[in-house]
Amino acid sequence: MRTRTLLTAGIVAGPLYVLVSLIEIAVRDGFDPSRHAWSMLANGPFGWVHSLTLIVSGLLVMAGAAGLSRAASRAVGVLIGLYGLGMVGSGFFAADPGRGFPAGTPEEVPVSWHGGLHFLLGGIGFLGLVAACLLLGRHLRGRLALFSYATGVLFFAAFAALAAGGGSAWSLFGFTGAVILASAWLSTVCAHYR
Repeated sequence: MRTRTLLTAGIVAGPLYVLVSLIEIAVRDGFDPSRHAWSMLANGPFGWVHSLTLIVSGLLVMAGAAGLSRAASRAVGVLIGLYGLGMVGSGFFAADPGRGFPAGTPEEVPVSWHGGLHFLLGGIGFLGLVAACLLLGRHLRGRLALFSYATGVLFFAAFAALAAGGGSAWSLFGFTGAVILASAWLSTVCAHYR
């Protein structure tokens, strides 16, 4: 496959995930972004939409990673590929329901094996993304280098806050912002190398 085509897939990946997730938030009864992580959208009658979006977006990220491997650096491509693989894995292993979503779910739900795998695979992918941001920041110049460093640092901080924050509103909103930032970063970097 041509490098430009692969990088175009990377450009599309982030906005696709963000746009579909925002639509889901608007139409799914009982979902409250101040109480629920986007991953919880994979539960309930229309949970398959979110799972499929994660898988498709992850595959597009992996295609973009192959393009970045050719155009930028093999190491960056591998790390972004790890992020895409984490998305695909998170799509196959749904986050646990809880905190009243979907409607009728108790506040507290024990962590299931698939919920644990969702968090583990997502976490490994997120570390790949952070490392790619920091590594690529060394290859780039000017504002794009600063954008890479800032994205890596802010994403890591937001993920750590989410893991430590116990689902507090501030940690959920911070992580949501970091996901949107990372999506914009990936699109920008793929467009730059395209």
